[in-house]
Amino acid sequence: MTSYICTRGAAVNPFLFNLFSAPAILRLPAFARLPLAYVISRRRARVAREIYRKLGGGSPLLANTEAQATALEAVLGLQHRCFVAMRYWHPTSEETASAVADWGADEIVCLPLYPQFSTTTTASSLAAWRAAAARRGIECRMRVVCCYPSEPGFVAAIAGLIRPVLAAAGGYEKPPRLLLTAHGLPKKIVQAGEPYPQQVEVTAAAVIAALSRPGLDWRVCYQSRVGPLEWIGPATDDEIRRAGKDGVPVVVAPISFVSEHSETLVELDLDYRELAAASGVPAYHRVPTVGAEPGFIRSLAALVHRGATEDRVESCAFGFSRCALSGSGV
Repeated sequence: MTSYICTRGAAVNPFLFNLFSAPAILRLPAFARLPLAYVISRRRARVAREIYRKLGGGSPLLANTEAQATALEAVLGLQHRCFVAMRYWHPTSEETASAVADWGADEIVCLPLYPQFSTTTTASSLAAWRAAAARRGIECRMRVVCCYPSEPGFVAAIAGLIRPVLAAAGGYEKPPRLLLTAHGLPKKIVQAGEPYPQQVEVTAAAVIAALSRPGLDWRVCYQSRVGPLEWIGPATDDEIRRAGKDGVPVVVAPISFVSEHSETLVELDLDYRELAAASGVPAYHRVPTVGAEPGFIRSLAALVHRGATEDRVESCAFGFSRCALSGSGV
């Protein structure tokens, strides 16, 4: 289960409207949220079209997610099927619920592809799924894996991808600075009780421990700011500028994204690379997302098995209350 997918041309506007009209994104009453979502989506459409033009006309996120699902099915075995449900575009939760019902599942484990829990992503996706499943009349046992910020296979996969990139960035006058970048959130959402930034920090600390490089220069930072609200920081672009002032090479590693899409292939690979060059950064290197790395997929399989055997409805690395599922409406 994942989010943020767009296809070509005419799909941009409805995708953006679906995104910004979600109560988890714009926390306003419907009478104010829906007109505002229409205005924002119209204004953002030109920017979004340019982003997808750079990607060849559409996002690869669905194809990448389907590859992960196929890999996960192979590890889980013949008695399991993996279905993909996107949050704001096709296949929607409604479409996926119909496919699940037609297959005749006798047990469901919901596995969001968000390692760190947020009401804007995980909780919103699970709420959409549960509503769709209820409308389709799905009544079998359903379990949820709400988060896995320090799952060993996930952490090991990130660290394994970082090591060769750090080595490649090591031939300069100063040692490289590692920027562990995650999607940002507006401060007002975090101040309402989001566990997301704490879980990002947990992921970062686990990755640094796995790398086991004493003296490594590293930072956690946040990307993808949109709109006039104040967002949590430090911002990834600000950290790139600071690296330029310090004269250090940069290695950027995404730790909240598990597959390649516009925020990695455009924001990290193109926009921030240009910013690094303009800011005097000696070298800019980007670490791939974990994608279908075998260790990551095996980790997801372990989470699915754990979720299927948990007595609780929610399976959580931190315990039910830490992820706020009890208060998130899912």
